[in-house]
Amino acid sequence: MPDALAPWNATLSLAEHSIIVYALSVAGLALFAFFVKSWVSANEITGRFRSGVYAGMCITGIAFLSYVLLVVEFALGYERKGDSWVPNANAILSWAPRYFDWTVTVPLLVIELLAVATLVGAAARRLRAAGIAAAFLMISTGFIGGVVIDSGTNTGALWLWGIISGIFMVVLYVLVVYVVVKGRRDLKGTAAAATLRNAGILLIVTWLAYPIVFGLQGWGHGGAVITWMQVILSAADIVAKVGFGSMIHKIAELRSAEDVRAGADTLPEALWISSEKLSDGTIPNTATVHHTQHSASAAGEHLHRH
Repeated sequence: MPDALAPWNATLSLAEHSIIVYALSVAGLALFAFFVKSWVSANEITGRFRSGVYAGMCITGIAFLSYVLLVVEFALGYERKGDSWVPNANAILSWAPRYFDWTVTVPLLVIELLAVATLVGAAARRLRAAGIAAAFLMISTGFIGGVVIDSGTNTGALWLWGIISGIFMVVLYVLVVYVVVKGRRDLKGTAAAATLRNAGILLIVTWLAYPIVFGLQGWGHGGAVITWMQVILSAADIVAKVGFGSMIHKIAELRSAEDVRAGADTLPEALWISSEKLSDGTIPNTATVHHTQHSASAAGEHLHRH
């Protein structure tokens, strides 16, 4: 029975409209700022952990483009009539792009986490595949109930598909907890262990905002509720993508510094965090390569003479 109010069908007051524009714009700018920061600091990470940084860049880049679309469609989807903003037929696109974004970026969050965790080889590949599948199914099933069926106005569909989506969310929670607990055990005694724990807690707590907002769609009516939904989702996206991404970047830096100090990898410059020097800049040792090339050349000359 179509009895829910889709968020994009609510009439907004002037203040509510302004608050939503502000929330969307701030979120987009925060995502872009972190994308740029990650881009220019990628050389602070060794090759072993750099895929986590690249995943974070993809996440914030995609999310930034999504918010650009949200701002544009929000401007086009509402018409000023007196002291109110009234939605038109395009207003659905001031909401639906969030699902487009999440369908790609939530699986990437799984990749980002696993890139700095301690799982390797086949175990990492299995968990990555399971996490990507669960994340994709969590978002896509939510999209079916929240947007597709009766244009998001069917409360029964919201509950049914919300429960299905929640099952996949539980799978993701189990995966995140397992990865974080194992990582803390393997990294015990290092700064990376504490940061990994905090990153896992942050992600788990922040993800709770999304089903809450999804549920508000089933009973929330009026511009005030819709405004809170937009603000909460924008704030959650900043925390889940920028806040979590910053922690992942720090873990990658800490573990990179450990590898450099152990002589397992190199970085072109000294690595600093909060004005604290973690490792010196090093260059790859070319002596072995030069010796190998010299030996091969000498052997070739010897064979040629004989």
